[in-house]
Order: sequence, then structure tokens, then C-alpha cells
Amino acid sequence: MSGPTRSPNHWLVAVAVVIPTFMEVLDTTIANVALRYMAGSLSAAEVDSEWVITSYLAANAIVLPMSGWLLTRLGRRNYFLLSVAGFTFSSLLCGLATSLDQLILFRVLQGLFGGGLQPCTQGILLDTFPKEKQGQGLTVFALAALVAPVIGPTLGGYITDNYSWRWIFFINVPIGLLALVACYVLVEDPPYLVAARAAGRNSPVGFDTIGLGLLVIVMVTWEVVLSKGQEWDWFGDPFYRVQTLSALFVACLVGLIVWELRRPSPLVDFRPLADRNFAVGAIAIACAFAVLYGQTVSLPGMLQTLFGYDATHSGLVLSPAGICAVLLLPIVALLLGRGADARWLVVAGLALMAIGNYWLSQMNLDIGPWDVVWPRVVTIAGLSLLITPLNVAVYQNVPLHMRGAAVGLFSLLRNEGGSVGTSVAQTIRERREQFHLLRLNEYLDPLNPTLQEYLTGIQSALSPLTGDPVTTKAMSTQIIDNLRQQQALSLAYFDVFWVFAGVAVGLIFLALLMRKSVAEKGAHLAAE
Repeated sequence: MSGPTRSPNHWLVAVAVVIPTFMEVLDTTIANVALRYMAGSLSAAEVDSEWVITSYLAANAIVLPMSGWLLTRLGRRNYFLLSVAGFTFSSLLCGLATSLDQLILFRVLQGLFGGGLQPCTQGILLDTFPKEKQGQGLTVFALAALVAPVIGPTLGGYITDNYSWRWIFFINVPIGLLALVACYVLVEDPPYLVAARAAGRNSPVGFDTIGLGLLVIVMVTWEVVLSKGQEWDWFGDPFYRVQTLSALFVACLVGLIVWELRRPSPLVDFRPLADRNFAVGAIAIACAFAVLYGQTVSLPGMLQTLFGYDATHSGLVLSPAGICAVLLLPIVALLLGRGADARWLVVAGLALMAIGNYWLSQMNLDIGPWDVVWPRVVTIAGLSLLITPLNVAVYQNVPLHMRGAAVGLFSLLRNEGGSVGTSVAQTIRERREQFHLLRLNEYLDPLNPTLQEYLTGIQSALSPLTGDPVTTKAMSTQIIDNLRQQQALSLAYFDVFWVFAGVAVGLIFLALLMRKSVAEKGAHLAAE
């Protein structure tokens, strides 16, 4: 690796390139607390608002495998500047959206442009800082990647309540323009990348267009089935939409695997999955991020719907857990640096995620904010405990010539896991809400003495206020129905957390299949 080209300004370069990455990571969580506000403002169904999250994550995942090819053909500097400019402009479009369909489209663009920011930032930091200070540069990146999700929910809630949800996106515009100018002035491609770009232009190997097409179809059909399956009655869909999309998904997935394994320069290289640690780690990271994003989207919805929290306070409930993540990172790095087996740290992290979600599943409607904060802290502590050790375990036995492909595949599965978790959480909630409504109906009959006593008490309290027996009876019945729906929805949310706890427990047994993994001396433990 060549030395830095602008070594006197390496800290200025670090600030310039980390700011866009901070914005991109921030946008994965800043909108979570504002989904209901977006749906209401755009006259859309609340259940469809989760596409604001899943579309961004899915688009982000699609572009990750393409980053290497784009970087080689365009040059890292040009690709990074294009990503910053595109991300900033698409953020402006998101804020100007007049319908949910437009917002989802612009979020897709935002995810496509934002997907290249993180890998480019890491490469720029490694090339800009002297070798003896590369750890400091990567630490700046790691802190930005951790702090952004911490402040995202609170910042998003504050902006939504005091201004508008549109400013969640508008805030990226001035910051993005300043970062674009700074990166244009400060960032340069080192000689080895200039040479690689020249060689890439003369390479006979073209872009894997067919692989990209198959990947897009696989991810789009997968997302649509997960998001709309419940609404369309799954495989009972009379219009055969779910059946058709499922068949197309399976056919394109098989085609993608066969095509990529036969291609000399595949867009998505599946060969790293031959390593047991990588295969297990890829499944674990996808499921762990599914649990993370499923919980992250479910908690604000539950607090706002059932407990009357506004966006600011629901964001404040989520943020303390992020502080715990920042504090835990150096402890994990210290343990790995002293030769701790990464497997056991992964197992401990998954156990904490299971405990945190099970704790949430045991709540009721008489809780306060701190009753939600502490289970969330436990969950995020578990994620912090497993993320770096998992990176150590999965890449340790992957050959160097396949390391880039492994990073791309691992990042794709991580982001797609978050998108799937968001959709699965909504599906579980909708199905279990229907189940609990039907079960509660079994106890709401005229022969239930407890119900009749409660109903009589309500009517006695309302009668002096209405003076009309018919109105009193109707209002009493409506109060009972409101309580029924509230209880059913709360039980559905708790079931979501219970399922996620079960997923985390299952991952513990999977993690035990990994081989012993100890970090190499001098490794940058926060690099991925």
C-alpha cells in the first residue's frame, strides 16, 4: 500500500470523509420514530410506512457488491464524490416528496448512493493516515458509525415534533454540500488506485449485468412478499400475486447462485460461504440485524400507539442503549487483543440479545420509560459484544484474494437482514393482533359476570354526563372495544419480542459451530 498523498492534512481528510458516512448511518435510524407521522402527513396506511426503512436498507445492500467495480472504473475519489452528491440530492427529494410512493422511490435512490460511502471512507482513511496511525483513523470511523445510531432516534424525534418530519431529510442537504466541497478539495486517489483504474478500463472482464438483474429481482420479490404477504393472504391470494412472486424469487435465486458460481468475476461471490466460520457468521449477522431493526422499529410504534409517547420521547427511550454500545466497544477490543476466543464473545452477545428481547416480551401496559430503556440497553450491549468478534471470526480463514468478495457478501447480508427484520416484525404484529382479538372475544359475552359488572360501572359513570341511556350504552360498548384492541395490540407487540428472543437463542447454538477464532496481533479490530 502506498503512503498517504496528503499526510499533513490527514485529520482534515478524516473529518471530511467521515461526515458523509455519519449522515448515511444516521439515516438508518433517524426515520424510525417518525414513520407514523410520515404516513399521516402523506395520507398513507401506517403499515406501508415501514417501506421507508426497508427500501433504504435493501437499496443499500444491492449497491454494496457493486462498489468494488464502480470504484475501479470511476476511481475512488470520483465514486465517493458521486455518492456524496447523489445522497445529498436524494435527501432533498425525500423531504419534498408529496406521496408515500415518491418517498419510497427517493429513499431507494438515497440508499443506492449511500451504499458506497462506508467502504470508500475506510479505504480513504487507511491510505491517508500513516501506517502507525491507521488505528486512529479507523477509530474515528468506528465512533461515527456508533454515535450516529445513538443520536438518530432522539434527533429524529426532536425534529419531527418541533419542525416537521421533512427536516429529517433536509438536514442532510447543507451538511452534504459542505462535505462535498471539502472532499473535492482534500481527497485524492493514491497512485496504486490510479494504476488500478487504468488497468480496469483495459480489462476484458465486463460488468456482471445479468448477476445484478437477478440480484435485484431476488431482493425486490423477497421484500414485496414479506411486506404484502399478510395483506394478500399469503399463498391463499386469489390473484396469485404471492404465488407468482415466490416462484420468481426461487427461480431467480437458483439462477443467481448458478450464474455467479460459473462466472470468473461475479458480482456476488458465494465462494467464501465454503468456509464454515464465514457461513455461520453470515447467517448470524443477518439474523442479529433482523432482530435489531425489528425491535428498533417496533418499540417506537408501541410507545406511540399504546402509551401516547410523542416522537421525541420515544427517541429518548432508544438512545441510552447506544451510549452503552459506545462504552462497550473498547472493552471488546481489549478482550480480543488479549487473545479471547471470538466465539464465546459472540455467544455472550447473542445471549444478551435474547435476554433483552425476552425482558421486553414480559411487559404490560403499566410500565414507565425506564422499564423499556433497560431491556433495550441489554439488547444493544449484546449487539456490541458480538459485532467485532464476529468480524474477527468470519474473515480470519478467508484467503486474502477473496477478502473483498467476503466483505461485500457479508455487508449485503447484514443490510438485508435489517430490512427483512423490519418486515417480519410488522407481519408478526399483524397476525398476532388478529389472533389475540379473536381470543379476547371469547371472554366478551353477556354471561361473563366480570364483564357485566365492569360495563355497569362504566354506564353508571357516563349516565349523568350523557343523560341518554342509548348513548351511554353505545359509549360503554366502545370503551370495552377500545380496551380489547389495546390489549390485543400490546400482546402482539410482546409476541414480536418473544419471537426475536427465540431467534437469538437459536443463533447461540449456531455460533457454537464456529471454529476457535483469536484476533491476530496488530489487527484493526474496528475496521469492518
